[in-house]
Amino acid sequence: MKIRNSALAGIALAATAALGLTACGGSTTPAATGSSDASAGAGNGEITVYNAQHESLTKEWIDGFTAETGIKVTMRQGSDTELSNQIIQEGSASPADVFLTENSPAMTQVENAGLFADVDEATIAQVPEEFRPSTGKWTGIAARSTVLVYDKNKLTEDQLPTSMLDLANPEWKGKWAASPSGADFQAIVSALLELKGEAATEEWLKGMKDNFKAYKGNSTAMKAVNAGEVDAALIYHYYYYGDQAKTGENSNNVTPYYFKNQDPGAFVSVSGGGVLKTSKNQEAAQEFLKYVTGTKGQEILKDGTSFEYAIASDVPANEKLVPIADLQAPTVDPAKLNSEKVTELMTSAGLL
Repeated sequence: MKIRNSALAGIALAATAALGLTACGGSTTPAATGSSDASAGAGNGEITVYNAQHESLTKEWIDGFTAETGIKVTMRQGSDTELSNQIIQEGSASPADVFLTENSPAMTQVENAGLFADVDEATIAQVPEEFRPSTGKWTGIAARSTVLVYDKNKLTEDQLPTSMLDLANPEWKGKWAASPSGADFQAIVSALLELKGEAATEEWLKGMKDNFKAYKGNSTAMKAVNAGEVDAALIYHYYYYGDQAKTGENSNNVTPYYFKNQDPGAFVSVSGGGVLKTSKNQEAAQEFLKYVTGTKGQEILKDGTSFEYAIASDVPANEKLVPIADLQAPTVDPAKLNSEKVTELMTSAGLL
């Protein structure tokens, strides 16, 4: 599998701010929390991380980093676009030293505003080329795969669509769900646009409008499948594995289906991390990003409860996940992904 990981292009600030899109469903108000480690602030300065990643995951990264370095870290939690917009609005006055996201578009938005410093070569060396942009202005820190979760009490695998594109066909009318207002889903559509072109994407979105049921958030969409409201939902993989690791009450009746075969439905999205050019503690900020992509940081990811894919420092994914090399994801250059155009097409189709 090879996924080029240049920046996602063309996000319109005003459009994303107005829509208030988030990767996991609801918007959150940025809130600051500090590391709880007793050695925090022991002698090497402090940094602020604007975090759109899973809060619990980043908290583990912060605690491990502080314990190792003595550097105090303050975390400000929010959604991808919420925090990227805030960073751009703050400009040179931003207190952010590091920005972490769930999807790539918000990283590109900040990069296009000229606000990222180059990532240290030592960090770049830890992340395979297919999981980072060629610009070196930010890097991948984790990844997630597109899946179709389906009701295993209603369907067998041989009844499932061979391609994500088949979900626009009449036989799937009223049978599947998605969360179109989320950044996760729009990243999937962006990949479709790059892989198949505007006409095919427009046609698929129109078919989607006729066929699907809208839910707010991927977890809610999966829960609807589990409850028998719909037969399937197009989401990211980790929602299923995360629920299974808890009670399974929202996923015991479903199972994930991987399209593979370089299908648009096999798209793998990369989470990003970058250091702000205006950081007053560049060395500490770079060290934090190096820690996250290093062996210890990626092992925290592998062994944690987010169930995202570890992608750096040769750390394998959580053993419960399908190996990332087996996903057979399509080759997508995120630099060519047009999120502004996706917003336009989805709005035209009545999905936003």
